[in-house]
Amino acid sequence: MANATVTGAWQGRNFIDGAWRHRPHEVFENINPSHADIVLGEYPRSTADDVDTAVRAARHAFDSWRRVSRIRRGELFTNLANLIRRDTDELAAVLSRENGKVLNEARAEIIEGLHMVEYVFGTARQPTGQIVASEIESKELFVRRKPRGVVAVITPWNFPFAVPLWMLGPSLLEGNTTVFKPSEETPEIGQRLVQLIEEAGFPAGTVNLVHGVGEEAGDALARHADVDVVAFTGSYDVGAHIRRLAAASDHKTCALEMGSKSAVIVCADADPALAVNAALLSAFKTTGQRCVSAGRILVHRSRLDAFVDQFVAQARGLKFADPFTPDAFAGPMVNQSGVDKVLMYNELARNEGAKVLLAGGRLLDEPRAGGYFLSPFVYQQEHRSELRTLREEVFGPHVAIIPFDTDEQAIRIYNDTPFGLSMSVVTEDYRRWRLYRDECDYGMGYVNLPCIGAEVHLPFGGVKRSGNGQPSAAALVDSVTHQTAFTVNYDRKIIMAQGMSAQTSADNAK
Repeated sequence: MANATVTGAWQGRNFIDGAWRHRPHEVFENINPSHADIVLGEYPRSTADDVDTAVRAARHAFDSWRRVSRIRRGELFTNLANLIRRDTDELAAVLSRENGKVLNEARAEIIEGLHMVEYVFGTARQPTGQIVASEIESKELFVRRKPRGVVAVITPWNFPFAVPLWMLGPSLLEGNTTVFKPSEETPEIGQRLVQLIEEAGFPAGTVNLVHGVGEEAGDALARHADVDVVAFTGSYDVGAHIRRLAAASDHKTCALEMGSKSAVIVCADADPALAVNAALLSAFKTTGQRCVSAGRILVHRSRLDAFVDQFVAQARGLKFADPFTPDAFAGPMVNQSGVDKVLMYNELARNEGAKVLLAGGRLLDEPRAGGYFLSPFVYQQEHRSELRTLREEVFGPHVAIIPFDTDEQAIRIYNDTPFGLSMSVVTEDYRRWRLYRDECDYGMGYVNLPCIGAEVHLPFGGVKRSGNGQPSAAALVDSVTHQTAFTVNYDRKIIMAQGMSAQTSADNAK
């Protein structure tokens, strides 16, 4: 970046087959989004050859790792949990600096990653299969899980510590080996995580780290013939590309968590203060840069005026600042591209006839002028299916308030997008929230809560363009293993199921 200042000596490395490797001549820069003139470090711009080396290392390590006791694999996660606890504050600071997430929220993400590690350790001693009854009394039927092989882990910048652990944890516990490509926007926290994994004692080749640009290293990893599973969180366009690559393979599967147009639905009987609080957190936490951020707030028309007054007043008072500012609610956008996208959608809302309630935009006062800071853009809009701003994901502090008259209409409005990731309904009526629970298209639903805030022991994924039915977090186990049926006969003769004869011509001759 022109006129940028390198403030530290952090030099990124790839980690392949237990060794740290540097590529001094092909690098990319890691920019501080709060102070865009500061370069936090340089990282390898890995090529397809680097990816191939990492995948081959993972494949070689798979034969021995899959034979390691599941209990022993779980114990390594205990080591990792202890290291994360030791370094929580340092890791949170690294994450805030390169991601822009406020320090409290960054620390919460580190704890979320820790919770995933603890969950994985806790399941290490749990049953991993089933004994199933047979039609034949002399037989036993077993259902067992076996690891698929090499898992490519391609993760986003907005949750650069927790999401990798959602994917790496279940994959490794089940006996797979991995190649991890963190986002080029947040490479340092990804590398710090791998350093802790190495310190925890995971064998060489089980976790390999390849830095790089998505179109280069990420694409090469998704295409690689010796990758068995691609676990990806990111945009719909990239996820759809990965799905096409997997479909072209004779063995590759993928677990995809992609975009959303999530919503908070404020019903006629909603608690006013709770509704406003839930909506603010859903729309603007992490500067609206969560896949589950609410781009829409559906409000019953009888509550509209009061809700709008309170929501806009409180949104106007939210503080977007350097993530180390003690009273900051949220930090900057991650990069200039994100800023440009939000500003484009702000203008599009105006062109589509929206009633602008809070004209957010670029924050150019000192010291925010040097970063990618935006203030909230809030508008009111009657629902129409053709409006792009009500259907497309923005990924920033941009939210539409949409009136509705009946629960059935609200459900139709909520479902009228290509996505289906997260929704929240605010109501005091259990019959009403059951209706929304059953009729809305989503992967994660909430009642009297924001539409953000998932816990790691639940599946994390969506429907339609938000996912492909293979959720992440705890549910990733189904994607990184395959179930095998195993039947044992304890008799000295063969008795077939379904009454089929087991006689051969030789038997008949006797």
